[in-house]
Amino acid sequence: MLYREDKHGDKVSELGFGCMRFTRSAGNIDLDKAEQELLEAVKLGVNYFDTAYIYPGSEVAVGKIFERNGIRGKVKIATKLPQFLVKSPEGIEKYFQEELQRLQTDYVDYYLMHHMTSLVQWENLKKLGIEDWIREKKASGQIRNIGFSYHGNTDDFLQILDAYDWDMCQIQYNYVDEHTQAGVRGLRAAGAKNIPVVIMEPLRGGKLVNLLPEKAKALIASQDTEYTPAEYGLRWLWNQPEVTCVLSGMNSLDMVRENCRIASEAAPGCFTEDDFRVVEGVKQIIAETEKVGCTGCGYCMPYPQGVDIPAAFRCYNRMYTENKGAGRHEYAQTVGLRLKPAFASQCVQCGKCEKHCPQSLPIREKLKDADKALRPFYYRIGTAVARRKLLKKLK
Repeated sequence: MLYREDKHGDKVSELGFGCMRFTRSAGNIDLDKAEQELLEAVKLGVNYFDTAYIYPGSEVAVGKIFERNGIRGKVKIATKLPQFLVKSPEGIEKYFQEELQRLQTDYVDYYLMHHMTSLVQWENLKKLGIEDWIREKKASGQIRNIGFSYHGNTDDFLQILDAYDWDMCQIQYNYVDEHTQAGVRGLRAAGAKNIPVVIMEPLRGGKLVNLLPEKAKALIASQDTEYTPAEYGLRWLWNQPEVTCVLSGMNSLDMVRENCRIASEAAPGCFTEDDFRVVEGVKQIIAETEKVGCTGCGYCMPYPQGVDIPAAFRCYNRMYTENKGAGRHEYAQTVGLRLKPAFASQCVQCGKCEKHCPQSLPIREKLKDADKALRPFYYRIGTAVARRKLLKKLK
């Protein structure tokens, strides 16, 4: 495992474990499976683990696993204040203490203001006394480093970056999103200020791996490097010296081992001209086929009317990155045959989802397009028949 340094000279593994996408069974995190994966990551040198208050069950799972294996002192935990839920000075402390309890620890290595999109959010926190609160927590050792995670445009990112003496920041960044959100301009601005940058969505929620168009997969497979799609995405990031740590939502031992192998080899300067040529080719292919730039992060969920927005967009994109039948069949199975339907047509155009979307997608408009494409009349009829049979069996 290769390491880079944080603002205070501590070593951070190039690869971080993103704890938002643990495998679930019957809605609950499969703790035994998550434990195997976390411990394998630690064994292979990963020391940065990222979670958040709003990731269901994640902080509790991380806390249990680290506590019962006695490895808290060997790892660095990053979690986040749900600043969008904070209404009072007391609320800041309440959420933080609850997180410490969940994590079974008395300190957090990296504490982030979660999901910042505008300087106004930081100004509101300042009115609640967040700066004094941070000083107290850092003085007591309960917080080692303070930062923010970001989903907004580049200009707003630069304003937040300059508004406080941050120890680190976290941005969405990958070779498709090179010039969106904070983007490469924000990455380099942070680097110029010696502010470590942690990367989230490095493979766009898997879209730069298994969900790549077949033409893009073929392009990658034809190269002499024998790199996997994931390896191209990760090496592209680690080639940049401003990148401190790259998060991966690993949910299999094979994924942990592959990513750790890559992180033991990839350093600034590792990407060749041929590698850049391949990535540019993949980007062109994706642009030709993808309909909605959804990463599947789930920030728009739960939806009041029950619509499964990430599923709708995933299946909609699959119609064009693979074939129409594959996307429609998946949608009929995963959305149409639920006990409570979650069709895109249930959207009432309230717009709440768009306020929470990190990608600022026009969700309402795209849901209409997705529903029309995913459910032609014969699929609507077939799904309705299948639903009646399913519900009859369950009575």
